[in-house]
Amino acid sequence: MSKGLRELEQRVRALTEEVTRLRPENLELREENLRLRARVAQLEERLGQNSRNTSKPPSSDPPSLAPPPKTRSGRKPGGQPGHPGHRRELVPETDVDEIIPVKPTQCRDCGAALRGEDPAPRRHQVAEIPPIKPRITEYRLHVLCCGRCNALTAAGLPPGVPSGAFGPRVVATVSLLTSFYRLGRRSAAEAMRDLFGLRMSLGSVTACERIASAVLAEPVVEAQAYVKEHHVKQADETSWYEGSARKTVWLWVAFTEQVTVFLIRASRGTDVAKDLLGAAFGVLVTDRWCAYTWWPLRWRQLCWAHLKRHFQAFVEAGGQAGRIGGALLVEEKLLFEWWHRVRDGTLARSTLRAYTVALRRRVKALLRQGSVCGHSKTQATCRELLKLEPAMWTFVRLAGVSPTNNASERAIRRGVIWRKLCFGTHSEAGSRFAERMLTVTATLRQQGRGVVDYVTSSIEASLRGERPQSLLPMTAANVA
Repeated sequence: MSKGLRELEQRVRALTEEVTRLRPENLELREENLRLRARVAQLEERLGQNSRNTSKPPSSDPPSLAPPPKTRSGRKPGGQPGHPGHRRELVPETDVDEIIPVKPTQCRDCGAALRGEDPAPRRHQVAEIPPIKPRITEYRLHVLCCGRCNALTAAGLPPGVPSGAFGPRVVATVSLLTSFYRLGRRSAAEAMRDLFGLRMSLGSVTACERIASAVLAEPVVEAQAYVKEHHVKQADETSWYEGSARKTVWLWVAFTEQVTVFLIRASRGTDVAKDLLGAAFGVLVTDRWCAYTWWPLRWRQLCWAHLKRHFQAFVEAGGQAGRIGGALLVEEKLLFEWWHRVRDGTLARSTLRAYTVALRRRVKALLRQGSVCGHSKTQATCRELLKLEPAMWTFVRLAGVSPTNNASERAIRRGVIWRKLCFGTHSEAGSRFAERMLTVTATLRQQGRGVVDYVTSSIEASLRGERPQSLLPMTAANVA
């Protein structure tokens, strides 16, 4: 064998050994590359999440996200022809504190003196808030000595007089400033000083909150029982902070047409959902959160606003998932065109039921295609929606059921703003105060009742040893 051939064989042998040695490393690098590509895709997908394709609030959208395109109607800004005008109504003359006649003294043309009366003068009213000074009542509690046995007897406070330094309306106002109006305790104390000339310490503000919370506990429990028995309700939940360490707990809401209740609990699980909603009675409108899966599908309605965001996420995934998502959005748009007509009274519900038969079949077929489209997240969502599919159409079958849980999301929004401004609550007692004040203010607003007067009258009733006024609608309260 020639020298050149031997060198060639040695070279081939060395290359074969190198290939054998590098092959496992190559396979390992390929596997790592696949893992990293999947991780990058996952992170890019998370980076692309926003309020249009997830349940994230619009406030979390990045500045780079362009606003959705607006369809121009061609109409001019402002009130449209046929729209009823809104103007400030004049206060009845019996409620006017002072009437000042204003008469011209001479003619605007010739300057002659003017006399007489205008039988229908133009009325112009100006509302003003007078300077407010707190009304201070001093109770002088005497201690008298008995002339027969020399025992000392001290007088007690008259019935209805609080043992603290502040009356019911002060307590109610402070509690509403720190809850409904979302002021911090220091800001609330400053507001009381600036608006009413009443100086309060931070400890006094906290004491007012404790009093209001204790007084409102009973009517809130009654409201919670009412919601559990209502035939149509919506539910939602969001994060909350509790304690100095800002431990994450959960703010829950259950919404009905005239009563809304809140709970703050450490869990986001099924046990709290059952505590909030009671036994499975009536129709429940929610998103897809797993804490509600115990509710029967026949009496559950999935929120289509959340479904629309899922479909948009399909579109942004691209490929087959994107085509399926686009087709689902077309069906969703058509469904809501019909629903808006039902809501406006221009389409009968029986007609909606007939229209949705074919649409429902198309949506179900698209979800089946999405369950095998090759995009893992889209597949998982579609498979879950197929399991929950009967709950997508309850609003078509039953009157009074909304296709979205937007009402409960709007209700819980006030709690979200409170959490962002005041960073939640510092203790379990603070959480009870928060959930009770949120329940009271949301419910009274729904019923058009005065919040300050209600809390004030409830505290006054408590001082007299009476039950506070009910939060329930008048007919329900009378039945109870």
